[in-house]
Amino acid sequence: MRKIATLGLHHDHVWSNLEELQATGRAELVAAADTDAELLEHYRSKFPGKTYESYEELLASEELDAVYIFASNKLSEDLAVMACERGLHCLVEKPMAATLAGADRMLAAAKANEVRLMINWPFTWWPQLRHGIAMAQAGEIGQLWQVKYRAAHQGPVELGCSRQFCEWLYDEKLNGAGALMDYCCYGAVLAEVLLGRPEQVTAVKISTGLKPDFSLEDNAILVLTYPNALATTEASWTQIGKLTSYSTTLYGSEGTVLIDPDHGGSISLANEEHPEGIELTVPGQPAHLENASTHFLAAIEDPGLEIYPLCEMNHCHASQWILEQGIRDARVS
Repeated sequence: MRKIATLGLHHDHVWSNLEELQATGRAELVAAADTDAELLEHYRSKFPGKTYESYEELLASEELDAVYIFASNKLSEDLAVMACERGLHCLVEKPMAATLAGADRMLAAAKANEVRLMINWPFTWWPQLRHGIAMAQAGEIGQLWQVKYRAAHQGPVELGCSRQFCEWLYDEKLNGAGALMDYCCYGAVLAEVLLGRPEQVTAVKISTGLKPDFSLEDNAILVLTYPNALATTEASWTQIGKLTSYSTTLYGSEGTVLIDPDHGGSISLANEEHPEGIELTVPGQPAHLENASTHFLAAIEDPGLEIYPLCEMNHCHASQWILEQGIRDARVS
């Protein structure tokens, strides 16, 4: 039974991930830390273990195998380094960091202390997305020449995100940017896994003016240029409705794959034989890829198990480089 603590409760994704961790029956949730009293009280109402107002005190007081880190992107950098230096495996909620320098530190700490550092990208656990990635990597749609991903909703506040979550999402230092960091990150890691490092990253970010009190960009697009391919990753915090949200398209020389979002979403293939597209059946998936917790536990129990590429620390570090290039380009454009 692995002993796990949570560092940070102010990323709203934490609650569903802790529920999934408990459901595995393979880990003991022993403690949680955050500086927000309301979040600590909410934790105590749902989960076992001690609570701390100090991250350092938790790490000094508890015997642990691993930690979950669900803090702001900036704070997650420091917490991951602290945990790695104590020999603890880390699951960090996406993106890897607020800055490339922070991602550098995290990667170095994990390697120096020989611990697992896994970044949780929620779309990883959609079987149809993993199937589409496998098809592209196997050459089933020929030469891959474009990867397209769009993440969009009406905005964190409008979506019902907690006050604590919104406070740091809307802070450029704590988040790393606005919508660009929050949502272009998905397409960045997807493109990095499928196409590698781009030769050029071009970015456009705008404030639509639809949120008068909001100072950061609420929409952004990154264009990644490769020798014989391109990728686009789009972010919106102003989109009404779900049409086009979280959809993925992979374009190859012999076929096009359209991947719908969420668990139960479909995957379709269009090619010369089926120009209008046909829905594909997703093959059975390994049990350890059910969700972030099952995969993380499998990875720390079996050192030989490869972490799924979207969540693997080197790919995630490379995606942080893409984001950093995009932020720099948007500033000078």
